[in-house]
Amino acid sequence: MKTIIAPSILSADFAHLAEELKKVTDAGAEYIHIDVMDGSFVPEITIGAPVVKSLRKTSQAVFDVHLMVEHPETQIKSFADAGADIITFHVEAAKHPHRIIQQIHELGCKAGVALNPGTSLSMVEELVEDSDMILIMTVNPGYAGQKFIDSMLGKIHMLYHMIEEMETECDIQVDGGINAETSVLVREAGANILVAGSAIFGAADVAQAIKDIRGKEIHHHHHHHED
Repeated sequence: MKTIIAPSILSADFAHLAEELKKVTDAGAEYIHIDVMDGSFVPEITIGAPVVKSLRKTSQAVFDVHLMVEHPETQIKSFADAGADIITFHVEAAKHPHRIIQQIHELGCKAGVALNPGTSLSMVEELVEDSDMILIMTVNPGYAGQKFIDSMLGKIHMLYHMIEEMETECDIQVDGGINAETSVLVREAGANILVAGSAIFGAADVAQAIKDIRGKEIHHHHHHHED
C-alpha cells in the first residue's frame, strides 16, 4: 500500500489558507485533511462548507473532510457540494452510520468512518465493507498538537487484520500526534493514510518533513489461511 500524506489544515495559517494548501501540495502531499469542528461534538469551532468551497477553486488536491460534528447526516450534502472528495464522520455521532455511508456515496464522494481513542473497533465491524476508509484517532479530537496515544497501535493492527480477513479494500487513516517517529509505528501497524499537522506546517522544510513522515516502504506479510 502506498503511503498517502494528508496535512491537517488545523495547523495551517488560517489567514493564508490557499497559499498554505499550495505549499504542502507542491511539497508532495496528496490529500488535504480538512478539520470541521462544531463546538459541540468537540470543544472548538473551526471552519464550514463555505471555506471548503472557496478553497476548492484554488486546489487540485484530494479534499479529505473530517466531520467532528453532531448530526453529521445534516452536513453531508453541503460539504459534497462544496467539493469534498472524501467525507469522514464519527461513528459516535451517528445514529444510522450505514445510512450516512450510503448518503455520502450517493453524492459521489468516498466515505470514511472515524473512531475516537475510547471507541471499540466493534463499532465499525459492520461498516468496514461499505466504507472506503476507517480513521483511527490517535489523540482525542478537538485540538492540534496533542501527543500520540501509543495504545492505539494495537487497534490499528487489529483493524488491518479485520480488513484482510474480510478480503475487502479499505484504507486505514490515522490522525493525531503523527510525525517522523510515530509514522513508522502506525505504518508498521497497517495504516496507509497519515494525517499530520504541526509536524508539517511547523517545519522549516515542508517537503523534507513530508518525506520523513512518508518514510520507507513497509512490506506487510499477508497471512493466507488455508481452508
